[in-house]
Amino acid sequence: MQIKKQINNFKKNKLAIIRYWVNKEDIKFILNARKIDKELFIKRYAFGLLDYYIDLITNSIKIGESSSMNDFLNYLNKQHLKTEELFTLCLGFKNALIEYLTNLNNNSLEISNEINILFEKIFSNFLVTYNTTAKDIEKALSKSADIVDKQVILSRTDIHGRILKVSSAFCKMNGYKSSELVGQTHSILKHEDTPKEIIQDLWKTIKSGKIWIGEVKNIKKNREFYWVETTIYPNFDNMGQIINFDSISQDITSKKVIESQQNLLIEQSKHAAMGEMISMIAHQWRQPLQTVSILVQKLSLTKMMGDKITDELVDNVVSDVRKQLDYMSNTIDDFRNFFKPNRKKETIDISIIINKSVDFLAYSLKTNSVKLNINNTLQAEVFVYLNEIVQTIINIIKNASDALNEKNIDEKIINIRSIKDDSYIYITIEDNAGGIPPNIIGKIFEPYFSTKTNKNGTGLGLYMCKTIVENHSNGTITVNNTKIGAKFTIKLPLE
Repeated sequence: MQIKKQINNFKKNKLAIIRYWVNKEDIKFILNARKIDKELFIKRYAFGLLDYYIDLITNSIKIGESSSMNDFLNYLNKQHLKTEELFTLCLGFKNALIEYLTNLNNNSLEISNEINILFEKIFSNFLVTYNTTAKDIEKALSKSADIVDKQVILSRTDIHGRILKVSSAFCKMNGYKSSELVGQTHSILKHEDTPKEIIQDLWKTIKSGKIWIGEVKNIKKNREFYWVETTIYPNFDNMGQIINFDSISQDITSKKVIESQQNLLIEQSKHAAMGEMISMIAHQWRQPLQTVSILVQKLSLTKMMGDKITDELVDNVVSDVRKQLDYMSNTIDDFRNFFKPNRKKETIDISIIINKSVDFLAYSLKTNSVKLNINNTLQAEVFVYLNEIVQTIINIIKNASDALNEKNIDEKIINIRSIKDDSYIYITIEDNAGGIPPNIIGKIFEPYFSTKTNKNGTGLGLYMCKTIVENHSNGTITVNNTKIGAKFTIKLPLE
C-alpha cells in the first residue's frame, strides 16, 4: 500500500496535520457551537485519532479495538454532537491528511483512494459505536429521570406562583394527583401555622434572583401536616430574566416532631425545677422565719413580764430581724439567678461549681441527716454553662438523698470527689443507698423513666442532666453500682 510509505511523514508532522484539521472553518464552528476547548480537544483526543489511523495503516490493531477512540466518542456524545457533526469532524480529518500530503507533493490518486477507503471503514465503525453510546446515554438519562421523579420532592412554578409540574415524590408526599396541582398555586398546600413573614421573605428572595432555603409547614390533601426543608432556585432566560422557579424539598417531619417533643420535655423539666425551687426556698426560709417569730415574741414576753421595753431592746430586735430578712431576700436572688436562662458559657473553677451546688442543698441535707463528704483539692477550670452544670449536680445529689430516705438508711452518706487527667475532669457523686437494680440501670437516663416510688418523680431530671452534659458541655455522664451504692460520673473537658 502506498499509504504505508507515508507513515514516517505522519509521525514526524502530527501537530501540523492536526492544525490543518482543527483550523478549518467548519471544524471550528462545531467546536465553538458545542463549547469544546480546542487545546484540550487537541491534546486529549486529536493526537489519539491520528495514532489510531497510523496503527490501522500499519496493521498494529484492527478497527474497533481502540479504547481511546471509545473515550473520544463518549466525550463527543457528552457534548451532544449530532451524527452529521460527527461526520463533518471525521471527514475534515480525512481531508486534512490528503491536503497535508498534497502540500508535501507526496499525494497520489492511489494514496487518496486508500485514505478514502480507510475513512469509510473507520466512520462506519464510529457511527455504530456512537449511536450505541447515544442510546446508552439516553437510556441512562431516562433511568436517572425516573429515579428523580420517584425519589425527589420536586416542583416547578411560574413567576406568578402557579405550579407548572411536580414529581411523583411530590404528589406522594401531599396526597394530591399531578392533575390536581398543576395550575394551582402553592397556597393549596400552605398550613395555617406558617407565618406570613416566611412567605413574604421567600418571594422577596427568589424574585430578586437569589436562592431561598428554609423550613415550611404544609398540609396534605387529607389535612395532615408535614414539614419540608425547601430550596428554591430561580431559572433565567438568555436575557437574564426570571422565567420560573424550581423547588427541591426534603421531608423533615420526623425531625420537627422530635424537636417539638424535646421542647415539651424541656418545658416540663422547667416546671419540675420550679417546684424544686419553691421547696428549697421553703426549706431555706423555715429557720429565719422561726428566728423572726422568736425575736418578735421577745418584745411581747418582755411586756408581759412587766419589764420595760427599752430603745436598745427594740433596736436589737429590729437589727436581728433585718438580718434575717436580708438573708431571705438573698436566698430569693440566689434561686432566681440560678433558674434564670443562662446561655453564655464561662470559664470557672470546678470547686466553685461544687460549692455552689452544695450550698443550695445544705439545709435540705441537714434536715434529712445526710452526711456530705467532699474531696476536692483540684485547681482546674472548665468552660460550661454554670447554672446548667450546677443544676445537674443538684439533681444527682437530691436523687441520692431521696434514695437514702426511701430505703431508710441509718447512716446516710453522699461522697463527692473530683479528679482529672490531661484532658478531662471527673466529678463523681456516690451514695450508700445500695445501688440501682441491674434491670433498670440502663434506662435511668431515658425521658419519663423514674425510680421514685412516691410518685413525685417526673422522670425528666436525669434525662435533662444527660442533655446538659453531653449536648451543651461536650462531656459525658455515666452511672454504675459500687459496693455501697450508685455512683454517677460527670466527665467534662478541661479549659
